[in-house]
Amino acid sequence: MKTSTATDPLVAAVDQGTSSTRFLVFNAKTTEVVSQHQVEITQFFPKEGWVEEDPKEIIQSVYECIERVCEKLGQLNIHLSNIKAVGVTNQRETTVVWDKDTGEPLYNALVWLDLRTQSTVESLISKSPGQNKNHIKHKTGLPISTYFSAVKLRWLLDNVEDILPQVRSSSEIYACMKSSSLSGVPISGSAALVGQMCFTEGHAKNTYGTGCFLLRNTGSKPVMSKHGLLTTVAYKLGEEQPACYALEGSVAIAGAVVRWLKDNMGIVQSTSEIESMAAAAGTSHGCYFVPAFSGLYAPYWEPSARGIICGLTQFTNRNHLAFAALEAVCFQTREILDAMNQDSGVPLDQLWVDGGMTSNRLLMQLQADILSIPVVRPTMAETTALGAAMAAGAAKGVGVWDLSAGQHPEVASETFEPLINPDESEFRFSRWKKAVQKAMNWETTEPCCHSNGLGKKMNGTSWGVPASPSVPRRN
Repeated sequence: MKTSTATDPLVAAVDQGTSSTRFLVFNAKTTEVVSQHQVEITQFFPKEGWVEEDPKEIIQSVYECIERVCEKLGQLNIHLSNIKAVGVTNQRETTVVWDKDTGEPLYNALVWLDLRTQSTVESLISKSPGQNKNHIKHKTGLPISTYFSAVKLRWLLDNVEDILPQVRSSSEIYACMKSSSLSGVPISGSAALVGQMCFTEGHAKNTYGTGCFLLRNTGSKPVMSKHGLLTTVAYKLGEEQPACYALEGSVAIAGAVVRWLKDNMGIVQSTSEIESMAAAAGTSHGCYFVPAFSGLYAPYWEPSARGIICGLTQFTNRNHLAFAALEAVCFQTREILDAMNQDSGVPLDQLWVDGGMTSNRLLMQLQADILSIPVVRPTMAETTALGAAMAAGAAKGVGVWDLSAGQHPEVASETFEPLINPDESEFRFSRWKKAVQKAMNWETTEPCCHSNGLGKKMNGTSWGVPASPSVPRRN
């Protein structure tokens, strides 16, 4: 966190993620973080495969982060009028609808990991020609999957009243703040690739958070993937500017695997402990961990996959499991990168990275080793929020950031070079692929009978689950 002069223009960003909300203020001249605050978010699991969050808690966490940062700026003798705009980056496929008259949420937020729409997905695929999950990909750039908001909106349409949003560009004024200490400050959109300065076709970056999200700039024309990736809009920097497109690969479980080791298994006491444990082992000792807790996303799009740990021996200990968990994040990224290289025909020569997990130096070195290319980590890790701030600062009517060619700010970085033989990398990756196949087709929609007489279906209600929290269902 850096100091700022009293007159420097500032741009802020709300970074609303799966496990926490942050509010950051950047110096528009230097891109340095002036101040920030973070609040954790509670997740609810009312049924097996269901993942929800309370929209009121989310919005309250935003207000809290804003107010705390405003207090910190006051302590630094920085006037709030220096903040010229606020960008927003969020969970994207997490879906929530609000009553347009009362401003109240109509139901809990359905988190992107949620699997309640699996029966809808299966029904849509079964009705598609050839039962092809990619049947509408030529129109949407997406396979039919529980991951995306469309099937979540279908569920909400069937269960609650609905409101649909308006599509806008990444860099224009949507509205102005109505509450908090920043009342009247313009609000704009987000553009993750912008924060890494990935304005050139072929540039790519990976964000390591609860999941992993790898984006590769494909230029002014959308590229339809033939290898399990998504076609998406990277950014559109203004209402009258052309859209820039990207290929995207999404990994469901990245940082969430560390949280699982801590909260569910008690193998680590804190998320930071996993690096020292994995470093103590120095290897997984042939242990491979496929964390398919919510199925597998890109490039497989296989909802029936489930988590698996294989290659265990009597010698395996918790340090080896910690190492295998970090490797799993890297192997999943490798699968996406390979698919991107196949789709583009031009191998990526380096990968830019950001997100909370990138503070783990061992993970970054493992990633470079497994990809066999350099991994570039900015010294300022909050580039997703920076991208939102830059898009907001460049919006017409704000104009404190110039994103035209040659005007992009430079961000200091550290490079992790591969340190292992490519043959060793290929061997470990092939073993990972073998483990992935073991995880496939684990869950089915057929009833499972147990000796105690209890049975369940994948999409049925599990026994012993807590009631749905906070936001009541409206029929």
